[in-house]
Amino acid sequence: MQLLCPSTYLAEGQSRGFALAELRLLAVRQQGRVYLYENRCPHRGVPLEWVADQFLDHSGSLLQCSTHGALFLIDNGECVAGPCAGQSLRALPCQEDAQGIWLLEHP
Repeated sequence: MQLLCPSTYLAEGQSRGFALAELRLLAVRQQGRVYLYENRCPHRGVPLEWVADQFLDHSGSLLQCSTHGALFLIDNGECVAGPCAGQSLRALPCQEDAQGIWLLEHP
């Protein structure tokens, strides 16, 4: 297990990026739950954000790839619009406890 951050670092409706060695991650909190994905667009293999910790679209309801605008559902990582429609971000197992948000398995 790897501690990513204290829970207070990821407020409701916010996103945050992390780097662990070669692995880039993104976390987002929606409706009190934390979702964790590899920060890698399935279309081009590039990171999603264009500014640090900015992974959400203007509505705050979808993850967005800054390179070509692909939109992903927060709860399962599925691409619902863009060149990689039908593909998904790679979800990573995480948990939250009193210490913070943890990556459970390092792939």
